Amino acid sequence: MSRITDVIRKDHRELEQYYNKIIDAQDDDEATRWQNQFTWELARHSIGEELVVYPAFERKLGDRGKEMAEKDRDEHQVVKEQLKRFQGLKAGSTEFIPTIKALMADLSEHIRGEEEQDLPALDRELSAEDSESLAKSFGRTKAFVPSRSHPSAPSKPPFETAVGLLAAPIDHLADLFRKFPDETVSPNPSTK
Repeated sequence: MSRITDVIRKDHRELEQYYNKIIDAQDDDEATRWQNQFTWELARHSIGEELVVYPAFERKLGDRGKEMAEKDRDEHQVVKEQLKRFQGLKAGSTEFIPTIKALMADLSEHIRGEEEQDLPALDRELSAEDSESLAKSFGRTKAFVPSRSHPSAPSKPPFETAVGLLAAPIDHLADLFRKFPDETVSPNPSTK
């Protein structure tokens, strides 16, 4: 089974791959499909971390964990605001590429901090079983959270959980009408 650090790193690599697909898109339709995939994954990943991983930082790492979680939540807020702006842009607009590049610059810095400092610190405090359990919880949580950015929503449980449960069905319904890349596991199989 996978450890929580492996699952988080896998998501990070997918986000980087989707970003590159957006930058390298041959036309607006392709860029839009990858924009939707990137948004879908980043929104779910961020909330999953906030509901599962950051509380684990606080439980397992004491005051240091609380500081890490707060720093990461603050960084997520910046990214959520950028993602909200990006998800509303049309591919081909003059703001489309500069917006995703700015978002990815901030996201890359956040990813680096998580992978080099935060996740290794948590990993040292978790048994293999606890890490696997967190990984499963993270995966299940991603299935039930919003798939679009909602930066004005709370970023801590239990309020984030309640707001997410209200927003998620609306996002998931709207996903049925969005285009996604044919080559990924997307929330919208009807667009293939």
